[in-house]
Amino acid sequence: MHEIADREDVQVEVIDDCSQDGDMEQIVQETGKGKIGYFRQECNKGSLRNFECCLLRSKGLFIHLLHGDDLILPGFYDKMQELFRNFPQAGAAFCRYKYIDEKGKLLYFSDSENAGDGLLGNWLSRLYQRQRIQPPSIVVKRSVYENIGSFFAVEYGEDWEMWLRIAAHFPFAYTPEILAAYRQHSGSMSGRSFLKGQNIRDLRKVMDITEKYLPQSQRKMLRRKANNFYSSYALRTAKMLWNDYKNIQAAKAQISEAFLLRKTAWMNIDFWKLQIKMALNIP
Repeated sequence: MHEIADREDVQVEVIDDCSQDGDMEQIVQETGKGKIGYFRQECNKGSLRNFECCLLRSKGLFIHLLHGDDLILPGFYDKMQELFRNFPQAGAAFCRYKYIDEKGKLLYFSDSENAGDGLLGNWLSRLYQRQRIQPPSIVVKRSVYENIGSFFAVEYGEDWEMWLRIAAHFPFAYTPEILAAYRQHSGSMSGRSFLKGQNIRDLRKVMDITEKYLPQSQRKMLRRKANNFYSSYALRTAKMLWNDYKNIQAAKAQISEAFLLRKTAWMNIDFWKLQIKMALNIP
């Protein structure tokens, strides 16, 4: 936060979606020492409208939506400037990043998308197969958001839909340097979206919406790959919901969504293994 606030060429503003987590304005004032703006919504707008508020209140040529307690690492903004300077045709630029837990402990690194800095080839097709960008790692030109519009359609996977929409119209610049950290919360699996299977339904909706951007000759193949990835993801989520929370209904909701994406013999085997564990209360 201090690294950003100390820069004269950066606008920093905290948009508070009417949170109940203490006096956020005081925290911002104490941390930012007058260099960080603060705006509080009159009521909770939800993630989509709060993101839209961020875009509307921004004034710069480049926009970085930094969510919650995610992190950027030293050198992030200098590298983003360098990428846009070297690849002016890019609509967005992002870096490789790491996943951390609640305490900041390293979990794992994101895949490297390219050996060095550059524009990513065949990026729309690669990105359609699965979400490959987390918000703290990406900066988007303001003109791009003005051209293609705001976040919409889903509450889970709204960023994936946005990155795909951008990729359908603009090149992406990338650096393999690890300059951001995305925080994974173990309790996020207990959220309503996961308990009802809405997370997978939203991801399926993103696939439906963005499929039209793909070359027609590749749509079936790429949709199959996306279905394969997220059906496996739904089954893994079902196992975690059972192992960590012993929530049978939530696990079954994920399984049902997995079968809507893909149904194979090995999935049936995994399904019955999990069913037996849940019936016998085996972790």
